[in-house]
Amino acid sequence: MIKIITDSTSDIPEDLLEKHQIAVVPSYVLWNGETFLDRVTISSEEFYARVENAPVRPTTSQPTTADFSRAFENAINQGAREIICVTVSSAMSGTYQSAQNAARLASVPVHVVDSKGPTMMVGWQALAAARAVEAGKSTSEALAAVEQVRKHIVLVVGMDTLSYLGKGGRIGDAIFWLGSNLSVKPLVFINRETGKVMPVALHRTHKGLVEGLYNKFRNSLSSLKNLHVAVLHGNAPDEARKLAERVRDELSPVELFTQLTGPVLGINTGPAALALCGYTEE
Repeated sequence: MIKIITDSTSDIPEDLLEKHQIAVVPSYVLWNGETFLDRVTISSEEFYARVENAPVRPTTSQPTTADFSRAFENAINQGAREIICVTVSSAMSGTYQSAQNAARLASVPVHVVDSKGPTMMVGWQALAAARAVEAGKSTSEALAAVEQVRKHIVLVVGMDTLSYLGKGGRIGDAIFWLGSNLSVKPLVFINRETGKVMPVALHRTHKGLVEGLYNKFRNSLSSLKNLHVAVLHGNAPDEARKLAERVRDELSPVELFTQLTGPVLGINTGPAALALCGYTEE
Protein backbone atom coordinates (compact mmCIF):
# COMPACT_ATOMS: atom_id res chain seq x y z
CA MET A 1 0.00 0.00 0.00
CA ILE A 2 1.22 3.47 -0.91
CA LYS A 3 0.00 6.24 1.38
CA ILE A 4 -0.25 9.90 0.32
CA ILE A 5 0.50 12.61 2.89
CA THR A 6 0.59 16.39 2.51
CA ASP A 7 0.69 19.48 4.72
CA SER A 8 -2.20 21.77 5.54
CA THR A 9 -1.08 24.53 3.17
CA SER A 10 -2.41 22.31 0.37
CA ASP A 11 -5.98 23.63 0.79
CA ILE A 12 -7.49 20.41 -0.61
CA PRO A 13 -11.26 20.37 0.07
CA GLU A 14 -12.30 18.01 2.86
CA ASP A 15 -14.43 15.83 0.60
CA LEU A 16 -11.46 15.15 -1.70
CA LEU A 17 -9.17 14.42 1.24
CA GLU A 18 -11.65 11.83 2.46
CA LYS A 19 -12.37 10.38 -0.97
CA HIS A 20 -8.70 9.85 -1.77
CA GLN A 21 -7.62 9.07 1.82
CA ILE A 22 -4.94 11.77 1.88
CA ALA A 23 -3.50 12.46 5.34
CA VAL A 24 -2.68 16.05 6.33
CA VAL A 25 0.05 17.31 8.68
CA PRO A 26 -1.07 20.70 10.05
CA SER A 27 1.03 23.84 10.24
CA TYR A 28 0.91 26.03 13.35
CA VAL A 29 -0.84 29.38 13.62
CA LEU A 30 0.62 31.58 16.36
CA TRP A 31 -1.75 34.30 17.47
CA ASN A 32 -1.47 36.63 20.45
CA GLY A 33 0.11 34.00 22.71
CA GLU A 34 -2.06 31.12 21.49
CA THR A 35 -0.98 28.25 19.26
CA PHE A 36 -3.47 26.70 16.87
CA LEU A 37 -3.26 23.73 14.52
CA ASP A 38 -4.18 24.82 11.01
CA ARG A 39 -7.60 23.43 9.99
CA VAL A 40 -7.74 21.41 13.24
CA THR A 41 -8.10 23.80 16.18
CA ILE A 42 -8.70 26.85 13.99
CA SER A 43 -10.80 26.65 10.85
CA SER A 44 -10.39 28.82 7.78
CA GLU A 45 -13.75 30.43 8.54
CA GLU A 46 -12.67 31.31 12.09
CA PHE A 47 -9.39 32.73 10.84
CA TYR A 48 -10.99 35.16 8.38
CA ALA A 49 -13.69 36.19 10.83
CA ARG A 50 -10.99 37.24 13.26
CA VAL A 51 -8.03 38.48 11.22
CA GLU A 52 -9.35 41.65 9.62
CA ASN A 53 -9.96 43.53 12.85
CA ALA A 54 -7.34 41.82 14.99
CA PRO A 55 -4.96 44.27 16.74
CA VAL A 56 -2.18 41.69 16.43
CA ARG A 57 -1.83 39.69 13.25
CA PRO A 58 -0.88 36.02 13.47
CA THR A 59 2.24 34.29 12.23
CA THR A 60 2.78 30.68 11.22
CA SER A 61 5.25 27.94 11.97
CA GLN A 62 6.01 24.83 9.95
CA PRO A 63 5.22 21.30 11.11
CA THR A 64 8.15 19.73 12.95
CA THR A 65 10.12 16.63 12.10
CA ALA A 66 8.27 14.91 14.96
CA ASP A 67 4.92 15.91 13.43
CA PHE A 68 5.82 14.25 10.15
CA SER A 69 7.29 11.23 11.92
CA ARG A 70 3.97 10.68 13.70
CA ALA A 71 2.08 10.95 10.40
CA PHE A 72 4.44 8.49 8.73
CA GLU A 73 4.19 6.06 11.65
CA ASN A 74 0.41 6.25 11.58
CA ALA A 75 0.43 5.45 7.85
CA ILE A 76 2.75 2.51 8.46
CA ASN A 77 0.44 1.22 11.22
CA GLN A 78 -2.39 1.35 8.67
CA GLY A 79 -0.40 -0.89 6.34
CA ALA A 80 1.62 1.51 4.21
CA ARG A 81 4.72 0.01 2.64
CA GLU A 82 5.70 3.23 0.92
CA ILE A 83 4.75 6.88 1.42
CA ILE A 84 4.61 9.85 -0.93
CA CYS A 85 4.65 13.17 0.92
CA VAL A 86 3.97 16.39 -1.03
CA THR A 87 4.85 19.66 0.71
CA VAL A 88 4.68 23.42 0.20
CA SER A 89 7.58 25.02 -1.68
CA SER A 90 10.94 24.79 0.08
CA ALA A 91 11.53 28.40 -1.02
CA MET A 92 8.60 29.48 1.17
CA SER A 93 8.84 27.23 4.22
CA GLY A 94 10.99 24.76 6.11
CA THR A 95 8.17 22.20 5.89
CA TYR A 96 9.92 20.29 3.11
CA GLN A 97 13.05 19.95 5.25
CA SER A 98 11.04 18.75 8.25
CA ALA A 99 9.47 16.06 6.08
CA GLN A 100 12.86 15.09 4.67
CA ASN A 101 14.27 14.75 8.17
CA ALA A 102 11.36 12.52 9.20
CA ALA A 103 11.67 10.45 6.03
CA ARG A 104 15.20 9.46 6.99
CA LEU A 105 13.87 8.07 10.27
CA ALA A 106 10.97 6.11 8.81
CA SER A 107 10.96 2.32 8.60
CA VAL A 108 9.56 2.32 5.04
CA PRO A 109 10.61 4.32 1.96
CA VAL A 110 9.25 7.87 2.06
CA HIS A 111 9.40 10.00 -1.08
CA VAL A 112 9.21 13.70 -0.20
CA VAL A 113 8.17 15.99 -3.06
CA ASP A 114 8.79 19.75 -3.14
CA SER A 115 5.66 21.04 -4.89
CA LYS A 116 7.38 24.36 -5.73
CA GLY A 117 4.34 26.31 -4.58
CA PRO A 118 1.65 26.86 -1.93
CA THR A 119 -2.07 26.07 -1.68
CA MET A 120 -3.49 24.00 -4.57
CA MET A 121 -0.09 23.79 -6.28
CA VAL A 122 0.53 21.37 -3.41
CA GLY A 123 -3.00 20.07 -3.53
CA TRP A 124 -3.16 19.18 -7.21
CA GLN A 125 0.12 17.27 -6.96
CA ALA A 126 -1.04 15.33 -3.90
CA LEU A 127 -4.29 14.51 -5.68
CA ALA A 128 -2.37 13.34 -8.76
CA ALA A 129 -0.35 10.97 -6.59
CA ALA A 130 -3.46 9.62 -4.88
CA ARG A 131 -5.34 9.14 -8.14
CA ALA A 132 -2.38 7.33 -9.71
CA VAL A 133 -2.17 4.96 -6.75
CA GLU A 134 -5.91 4.32 -6.93
CA ALA A 135 -5.48 3.44 -10.60
CA GLY A 136 -3.00 0.74 -9.63
CA LYS A 137 0.15 2.63 -10.59
CA SER A 138 3.51 1.95 -8.97
CA THR A 139 5.33 4.46 -6.79
CA SER A 140 7.57 5.53 -9.65
CA GLU A 141 4.54 5.99 -11.91
CA ALA A 142 2.72 8.00 -9.23
CA LEU A 143 5.77 10.25 -8.80
CA ALA A 144 5.91 10.70 -12.57
CA ALA A 145 2.25 11.75 -12.53
CA VAL A 146 3.07 14.33 -9.85
CA GLU A 147 5.94 15.67 -11.93
CA GLN A 148 3.69 15.97 -14.98
CA VAL A 149 1.24 18.10 -13.01
CA ARG A 150 4.06 20.30 -11.68
CA LYS A 151 5.37 20.90 -15.21
CA HIS A 152 2.05 22.39 -16.30
CA ILE A 153 0.63 23.94 -13.15
CA VAL A 154 -0.19 27.65 -12.96
CA LEU A 155 -1.00 29.67 -9.83
CA VAL A 156 -1.91 33.36 -9.99
CA VAL A 157 -2.95 35.29 -6.87
CA GLY A 158 -4.68 38.67 -6.65
CA MET A 159 -4.83 40.57 -3.36
CA ASP A 160 -7.17 43.33 -2.29
CA THR A 161 -4.37 45.21 -0.51
CA LEU A 162 -0.61 45.22 -0.14
CA SER A 163 -0.83 45.32 3.64
CA TYR A 164 -0.63 41.53 4.11
CA LEU A 165 2.01 40.82 1.48
CA GLY A 166 5.35 40.19 3.05
CA LYS A 167 4.13 39.78 6.63
CA GLY A 168 5.22 36.16 6.52
CA GLY A 169 8.35 36.81 4.47
CA ARG A 170 9.61 34.80 1.50
CA ILE A 171 7.85 36.88 -1.15
CA GLY A 172 10.56 36.70 -3.77
CA ASP A 173 10.90 39.52 -6.27
CA ALA A 174 7.64 41.12 -5.11
CA ILE A 175 9.60 42.62 -2.22
CA PHE A 176 10.23 45.83 -4.16
CA TRP A 177 6.49 46.58 -3.94
CA LEU A 178 6.51 46.89 -0.18
CA GLY A 179 7.03 50.64 -0.20
CA SER A 180 4.05 51.19 -2.49
CA ASN A 181 0.68 52.67 -1.59
CA LEU A 182 -1.26 50.08 0.41
CA SER A 183 -4.43 50.85 -1.53
CA VAL A 184 -3.10 49.23 -4.70
CA LYS A 185 -4.00 45.65 -5.44
CA PRO A 186 -1.05 43.34 -6.23
CA LEU A 187 -1.13 40.45 -8.67
CA VAL A 188 1.54 37.74 -8.36
CA PHE A 189 2.25 34.30 -9.74
CA ILE A 190 4.34 31.42 -8.45
CA ASN A 191 7.31 30.27 -10.50
CA ARG A 192 6.83 26.51 -10.74
CA GLU A 193 10.57 25.94 -11.23
CA THR A 194 11.94 28.03 -8.35
CA GLY A 195 8.91 27.97 -6.06
CA LYS A 196 9.19 31.71 -5.53
CA VAL A 197 6.69 34.57 -5.73
CA MET A 198 6.99 36.67 -8.88
CA PRO A 199 5.37 40.10 -9.32
CA VAL A 200 2.95 40.61 -12.21
CA ALA A 201 1.22 43.99 -11.79
CA LEU A 202 -0.33 46.46 -9.38
CA HIS A 203 -3.96 47.34 -10.05
CA ARG A 204 -5.94 50.36 -8.91
CA THR A 205 -9.40 48.78 -9.00
CA HIS A 206 -10.91 45.47 -8.01
CA LYS A 207 -12.31 45.00 -11.51
CA GLY A 208 -8.86 45.51 -13.01
CA LEU A 209 -7.37 43.03 -10.55
CA VAL A 210 -9.87 40.29 -11.39
CA GLU A 211 -9.44 40.85 -15.13
CA GLY A 212 -5.66 40.77 -14.77
CA LEU A 213 -5.88 37.60 -12.66
CA TYR A 214 -8.02 35.79 -15.23
CA ASN A 215 -5.94 36.87 -18.22
CA LYS A 216 -2.62 36.00 -16.60
CA PHE A 217 -3.93 32.55 -15.69
CA ARG A 218 -5.42 31.90 -19.13
CA ASN A 219 -2.33 33.09 -20.99
CA SER A 220 0.00 31.03 -18.79
CA LEU A 221 -1.70 27.72 -19.57
CA SER A 222 0.08 25.58 -22.14
CA SER A 223 -3.29 24.43 -23.51
CA LEU A 224 -6.89 23.88 -22.43
CA LYS A 225 -6.77 20.11 -22.81
CA ASN A 226 -8.18 18.28 -19.78
CA LEU A 227 -8.00 21.39 -17.63
CA HIS A 228 -8.29 21.12 -13.82
CA VAL A 229 -8.96 24.40 -11.98
CA ALA A 230 -9.37 25.48 -8.37
CA VAL A 231 -10.79 28.93 -7.68
CA LEU A 232 -9.39 29.98 -4.31
CA HIS A 233 -10.54 32.85 -2.13
CA GLY A 234 -9.95 34.64 1.15
CA ASN A 235 -13.53 34.69 2.41
CA ALA A 236 -14.94 36.12 -0.81
CA PRO A 237 -17.41 33.39 -1.85
CA ASP A 238 -19.51 35.53 -4.19
CA GLU A 239 -16.48 36.75 -6.11
CA ALA A 240 -15.12 33.20 -6.29
CA ARG A 241 -18.46 31.93 -7.61
CA LYS A 242 -18.50 34.55 -10.38
CA LEU A 243 -14.93 33.73 -11.32
CA ALA A 244 -15.70 29.99 -11.35
CA GLU A 245 -18.67 30.60 -13.65
CA ARG A 246 -16.43 32.47 -16.09
CA VAL A 247 -13.84 29.70 -15.99
CA ARG A 248 -16.55 27.09 -16.62
CA ASP A 249 -18.12 29.03 -19.49
CA GLU A 250 -14.93 30.10 -21.26
CA LEU A 251 -12.36 27.39 -20.49
CA SER A 252 -14.54 24.25 -20.11
CA PRO A 253 -12.44 22.48 -17.46
CA VAL A 254 -12.89 18.78 -16.75
CA GLU A 255 -12.60 19.53 -13.02
CA LEU A 256 -13.50 22.75 -11.22
CA PHE A 257 -14.17 23.71 -7.62
CA THR A 258 -13.93 26.71 -5.30
CA GLN A 259 -12.13 26.59 -1.97
CA LEU A 260 -11.62 28.92 0.97
CA THR A 261 -7.88 29.21 1.55
CA GLY A 262 -6.45 28.42 4.95
CA PRO A 263 -4.67 30.64 7.46
CA VAL A 264 -1.16 29.95 6.15
CA LEU A 265 -1.91 31.54 2.79
CA GLY A 266 -4.39 34.01 4.25
CA ILE A 267 -1.79 35.55 6.55
CA ASN A 268 0.14 36.63 3.46
CA THR A 269 -2.72 37.47 1.11
CA GLY A 270 -5.46 38.76 3.40
CA PRO A 271 -9.26 38.81 3.19
CA ALA A 272 -10.88 39.18 -0.25
CA ALA A 273 -7.91 37.66 -2.07
CA LEU A 274 -8.64 35.57 -5.15
CA ALA A 275 -6.51 32.99 -6.92
CA LEU A 276 -6.66 30.60 -9.84
CA CYS A 277 -4.65 27.39 -9.72
CA GLY A 278 -4.80 24.74 -12.37
CA TYR A 279 -3.06 22.50 -14.84
CA THR A 280 -3.63 20.75 -18.13
CA GLU A 281 -3.06 17.11 -18.96
CA GLU A 282 -0.96 17.06 -22.09
